[in-house]
Amino acid sequence: MKKGILLMAAAATMLLTACSKGVREQIDFEVVTKDVKQPLTEEKGAPECQLHFQILQAAGNKSEQAKAINRHIVKKIFDFDGDIAINAAVDSFANRYVGDYLRTLRPLYREERGDEKRHPWYEYRYSVTTEVQDGREGVAVYLITLDCFEGGAHGINQLLTLNFDVKTGKLLTLRDVFVKGYETPLNELLLEALEKHVGVTDLKGLRENDYLYSMDIFASEHFILGEDGITFVYNPYEIAPYAKGKTELTLSYDALKDLLQ
Repeated sequence: MKKGILLMAAAATMLLTACSKGVREQIDFEVVTKDVKQPLTEEKGAPECQLHFQILQAAGNKSEQAKAINRHIVKKIFDFDGDIAINAAVDSFANRYVGDYLRTLRPLYREERGDEKRHPWYEYRYSVTTEVQDGREGVAVYLITLDCFEGGAHGINQLLTLNFDVKTGKLLTLRDVFVKGYETPLNELLLEALEKHVGVTDLKGLRENDYLYSMDIFASEHFILGEDGITFVYNPYEIAPYAKGKTELTLSYDALKDLLQ
């Protein structure tokens, strides 16, 4: 890392308490944290790039269960393949991000630093925080909140999800949850749920409210296998413009009974 970078890294073990279904008895998690603050130049008051990571990893990295879980976490957050330790993935991503920030923005800022109105555009922020929740029996739900600002009119906030079989560490996808040919009937249920969410009765009403303006409904890959139903998470721009924010649609297991494996 270049001179001027302030790194504060810590790793602490956080054992999650047992719950009635035993999900957290079967998987212990520990938290890896890292904070980075990099001024764009050495001048006083220069814009900064700030990174924050608080990532839960499965403890006992030698077990197949833990390795499988951590591999999927690294892939989802950083798009890295292979058995890369989470702390190593965090370091690699942070180094690359800060390097790109300096290389790309420093020359531009030096040309525009006299314009105070442009100063905020160079204040970059990238934050990843995570939590684990109990899902339906035998499932651990892993939630990732990504919050970043990289210039422009506004930042981006996303909720990403992973659902793990607590016994094996297997990542559960839509194809693991639903029977073959689920797509059309599931989309119909999701469309009905979205209409109810918006308070309209048809696709025309949705589009008048800026939903599904140039697309059809689909089952989001970011879903939560909850105790009573499945929640599908749609982040900004996926089915509606940024101003609508995040949309969550929950379908009960009873409503889905003919589609579930």
